Amino acid sequence: MRVMDARFLTGLMVEFQGSMRGLLKDLCRDFERNYSESAQALHLPLAWFRAIEHSLAPAEFGNWKVVGWIESLNDLLYFVDILGQVRLERSRRDIAEQLQAEFKEKFYEHGYADEIFPHGIPEPHRLLARLTGLCRRLARDVTQESVCLAPRLACRWIATHRSKKAWLVPCDLTANVERVELPGVCMIGTTGLSYEAPRPVRQALIRAAGQAQFRVKASGIDLLVGEQDHVMVEYGDMERWHWRRIDSHRLRDTDHGSLSLGATLVYGKEKTPMAVRQTRPEVATRMQQALSVIESAWPEGDQLLALLTSRIVPLKAPGVVSFSYRHRPGLSVINCFDRDRLDLIDDLIHENSHHHLNLLLRKDVLYKNDHNQEIFYSPWRRRLRPLRGILHATFTFTMGAMLFERLSTWAETKQGKRQWRGAGLTSRDLLRARFRCLEEIDSVRYSLEDLAHAGSSLKWLTSMGQRTVDELAESLRHVERHMRRYQNAVNRSSFGPALRRHRAELACAREACSLAALRPLV
Repeated sequence: MRVMDARFLTGLMVEFQGSMRGLLKDLCRDFERNYSESAQALHLPLAWFRAIEHSLAPAEFGNWKVVGWIESLNDLLYFVDILGQVRLERSRRDIAEQLQAEFKEKFYEHGYADEIFPHGIPEPHRLLARLTGLCRRLARDVTQESVCLAPRLACRWIATHRSKKAWLVPCDLTANVERVELPGVCMIGTTGLSYEAPRPVRQALIRAAGQAQFRVKASGIDLLVGEQDHVMVEYGDMERWHWRRIDSHRLRDTDHGSLSLGATLVYGKEKTPMAVRQTRPEVATRMQQALSVIESAWPEGDQLLALLTSRIVPLKAPGVVSFSYRHRPGLSVINCFDRDRLDLIDDLIHENSHHHLNLLLRKDVLYKNDHNQEIFYSPWRRRLRPLRGILHATFTFTMGAMLFERLSTWAETKQGKRQWRGAGLTSRDLLRARFRCLEEIDSVRYSLEDLAHAGSSLKWLTSMGQRTVDELAESLRHVERHMRRYQNAVNRSSFGPALRRHRAELACAREACSLAALRPLV
């Protein structure tokens, strides 16, 4: 299958890396030619951004950190343009309402809406001030992150600018939730290497609410916290860091690079980010056991995982499922505290599947004209969802069904049985894997019917979108054929009632949301 083929995806990844490099060039050029006044007002060092573009290896343009940095710069350009339009408008209600609607479609993964529309309503009289504040924050963030990407290069760059003895870069060293960085810590480069400030500096940062400045000089970088100057790193004949080095925990190395384990993201009772903490060693052991099971049970799926996932962040958040971001490809936030060992295996593949589909979506337009209308029933969320959500769910849960089917047969082999037990999995886990596979088969089949309707009747799928759906349907048929042998055993087990209820719910949903009712809302 083309969309499942690792060689095809490897070529796609190379194209993606090239496109991100091109995007960075285009953004710098666009700021200089069309938004030079805004770039100067926001203190954007475009020449420095170009220096980074020349220094990074081609493969690094697919790294989750570099992609996120470039995407943030792209977002900044968009908001700078919007800000210019708002300044020219006398009546800002229409543009505020349009912008709020756009946020639902374009920035549903970001917190931008919370900054511009904190009360969930347009509030046009506050739009200009809030957009200005957002642009300033993004400009600070992208500049701070650029220095952390290549600190030694930043010092060399400053050395070539004789008009500057030092370059002051405002920075926020509180815990970063999106990049999952510890407070008082700078993640350097693209490999996950970090440096932690000494205790007195961290205490000073707490008093300053994390606000500081990098002083970038030809000889090194200092951190200014208030009036105090703290040496961070010195560059001379040798590189000398005054902060504590924290090496990234490598879970494994593959032909596509390393897979590293990041800090732990902690949520509070309100299911919102509360803290970033050091990851405990036993988490790495569980991750490596799960990866070993995937590698043995499903080598093809493991190849996709090695290609598309480069960093795993443990998530400690009761009731919150694992997640990932489109603008941070390869970064998977995995709940490995509130879920068991089988769930961990499933979540690794699930989030990798989101990276997989997002890569396809960067190459081709798969859907159009849906206007983000929530008219398709989701068997997973049990409510109406837009086409985008149904496509993502169908793709990822098809991959989940493939995983459970492979686990079902592999765990019966002599080697599989031994490794299954070695990973802490039980016979009930195996039965649950088979139940989950049958459950996903029914759910995916339901949504495939809706996607077929979206393509044939509504004309919302492109030719590539239809081809992708067809390949998912073929993969599901393959899984179904192999799972027939387990159908009766699951029906007779303690999972039988749940499977029957699930099928009854889907039948009721299909009756309530018949294809005749699936028409574009006006």
